[in-house]
Amino acid sequence: MATEESADWEPYFGFDSPYENQADAIETAIETVGDRGYLAMEGPCGTGKTMAALTAAATLLRETDTFDNVFVATPVKQQRQQFIDDLRTINRGIDEPLAGVALVGKTDLCPYGREGLFPADSSVHDRCEDLRDSTADLIRADDNDGAGGTTTQTSMTTQLLGSVAGAVADDESDAPEPAARLTAGREDTEQWWDTERALELVRTAQQDLRAAQQSGGDNDATPLETAGASAPYGTAQPAAPEAMTEGESTPLYCPFEADWYARDKGSPVGFEQGVDHVLSTEEFLPASVEAGTCPHRAMGVLLEHADVVIGNYNHLFDSRTRNLTEPILDERTLVILDEAHRIEERVRDLVSDTVGRVTLKQAQRDLGELLDRASQHPDNKELVENHLAEHDVPYEAVEQAQTFYGEAIQWLDEYVDRTLAERFDGYAAGYFDELPDEGIEIELRDPETDERDAFTEWAENAGYDGDVFRTLGKIGSAVEDALSQLGIDRDCVCTAVGARFGQWWTRDHTAFFREITLDPTDADHRNPEQPWRTAYNASLVMYNCIPAEQVGEILGEFGGGVLMSATLEPLDVFEAVSGLASVAAGSSTGGDGDDRPARRVDRRSYDLQFPVANRESWIVDVEPFTARNRGDTGGPDNATRDRYAYVAREIARSHGNILLCYPNYAEAKWAAGRLREEIDKPVYLDESSSHETTHDLREGFVDDDHAVLVTSTRGTLTEGVDYEGDELHTCAVFGIPLVNIGSPRVQAVRHAYGDRFGRDNAFDYALTVPAVRQVRQAIGRVLRGPEERGVRILVGERYLPDKPRSVAPFFPDQERAEFQRLTPEYLDSQFERFWD
Repeated sequence: MATEESADWEPYFGFDSPYENQADAIETAIETVGDRGYLAMEGPCGTGKTMAALTAAATLLRETDTFDNVFVATPVKQQRQQFIDDLRTINRGIDEPLAGVALVGKTDLCPYGREGLFPADSSVHDRCEDLRDSTADLIRADDNDGAGGTTTQTSMTTQLLGSVAGAVADDESDAPEPAARLTAGREDTEQWWDTERALELVRTAQQDLRAAQQSGGDNDATPLETAGASAPYGTAQPAAPEAMTEGESTPLYCPFEADWYARDKGSPVGFEQGVDHVLSTEEFLPASVEAGTCPHRAMGVLLEHADVVIGNYNHLFDSRTRNLTEPILDERTLVILDEAHRIEERVRDLVSDTVGRVTLKQAQRDLGELLDRASQHPDNKELVENHLAEHDVPYEAVEQAQTFYGEAIQWLDEYVDRTLAERFDGYAAGYFDELPDEGIEIELRDPETDERDAFTEWAENAGYDGDVFRTLGKIGSAVEDALSQLGIDRDCVCTAVGARFGQWWTRDHTAFFREITLDPTDADHRNPEQPWRTAYNASLVMYNCIPAEQVGEILGEFGGGVLMSATLEPLDVFEAVSGLASVAAGSSTGGDGDDRPARRVDRRSYDLQFPVANRESWIVDVEPFTARNRGDTGGPDNATRDRYAYVAREIARSHGNILLCYPNYAEAKWAAGRLREEIDKPVYLDESSSHETTHDLREGFVDDDHAVLVTSTRGTLTEGVDYEGDELHTCAVFGIPLVNIGSPRVQAVRHAYGDRFGRDNAFDYALTVPAVRQVRQAIGRVLRGPEERGVRILVGERYLPDKPRSVAPFFPDQERAEFQRLTPEYLDSQFERFWD
């Protein structure tokens, strides 16, 4: 087995020769990651980052004994496809291809959900979970002795589970296909399901479809079709046969889920069915549907057998989504984080914690269920007390916890009602329709101080101190166990809710900002005491202002990896806010209670390699485009707006397709309105909308060879979107796209960054650097290949190095050197010179 230093990566490189800098990137990654370290790598378009990272990962996976698998996380769908394509390219050049699978969400895979066959009032996720639960109940072995997994029954399953043709044909003697090609790597300590019962549910659904077809029935006679595949079941979720319910109600179940159990948690899809051994949704979704197996379950089996798994940030950092990937993530996993400049933004929400009012009410009911059972008879209470005593939880503690949850709900309702009355005069006067349609933040402390929040202060004054908060999780666990031992089947939340309240008390108040969020809802209930509940769902939130600590802990669980993007600079700031600095320093307070050793962290930053003669880069010297200078978009245009409108007009009139980026969508709308009055080119306006609408807008723009697209610099058309060839000729960014600094969350983040990184760095780390990265992403859309030509423009004096509050220091050296100062009056002549 080769060492990391001597590992030969060229056999795994998918092309004839690497780009300039690409070989260095590969060799650096092999050396750093092979030493169980992390590489932070900035490389603009043309560096070949994707192939470099995969080549290094494949080399370490195959040529050393350090890693078992590779996990790629990217938040951009286009980049996800790039990793798929590059992995397939690598596989075409090696004798033993790497097994790869790309992950997608459950809602994209559920056959019923994809075709809109669930009730309109239920989400795909919730309906799917309900059907999974009812299916599991139906196939549970009576004696729970694992008999369902015997050789005889498994053999029978293999014989009976066939192709869709064999399943629905009149002649059931058609030759069947083999059952599962891959089985789940996680072995149940005791197989609780009965394979024969699962097979019976599959056969019932198939027979229901055949019977409907033979009788010439209604829509139930139509096979479920999705992703170009036809399932062996009808469009309606089937009901369990009466023989399996012993005369009780016949619940609905999912035949796709039942088929997965009938295959002993196996997948009918193998990697050989993927293109060059890499399975994407286009392959395993239709293949699973035709075989009658749940595509999401099949994907879960495949990822356990894959060499390379391609997912998104949620699969690494979201505790809910990570349930799927947890079995394959450990110290022998190599991770590749693409678009790593987004870590703060994306992970912050994932590692924040929320307790909704509805969930809080359910936790109260969990405890009330046990107390009600105990109150029915003295013997019951003694039995309950004995169960609780096994967890060292007194009966009185459950009573106190239930009271606490009830009073907490009452406090929440009253606090929201009072705050809305203070903020909105119409609500206070009884005009509830005047409440805003968007979500509302209600801060529970001054976001710029270290004081404790209002809820904690109320709780302590009400007699609920830290001892109560810290024991709520233990109480919830004891209650859930007691309910289970009493034979009460209930989906409890009291343990999780109790744990969240324990964290509410113990977590730092600067790093975790406490607030109430109100999210719009279509609830049909009416509450005369709290009418806001008709419009909103309320939640208590611990917003993670500094996710670096949690990200560092998670990265410390893996064997090493590469964090890469076209816009990571300044790399010292990136290391601090991304958690890499804590990985490099090590930790004596790891999440598992063990010390974490210091790890190697290296940096690489590569310059743009496309010919300099093919591009112009200008800074237009005009006064700053700030909220104070420009005024409101709804008012009359002032001198600043007139000046910026002139600059936009001069740029928009230039050759080809022009992308103009403004600090937000409101400013973009203003600019588009002015341009439509002043130029004769088509003007496309991008607004906050659905993915489909945005895609159609982009397609219309690029199909024109002489048009203008106006958008927000923070929008979806300025990052992770390619404009190739002649699709884009110029991109101009107006002003600095800072987020709304009036938001309580933003203020809390800024305060927390000042506490962690120093007050002098707070604004830059929390706001300026992320904004500059958005700017660099936008201007990076212009040049996507070595033969392309284009112009990059930054509008506003704050981009100049010698101006007040300049952001120039946050650009890489090469970009600072290339951008030249220009006054607006010279734009027209400079465009003519370049394009001529």
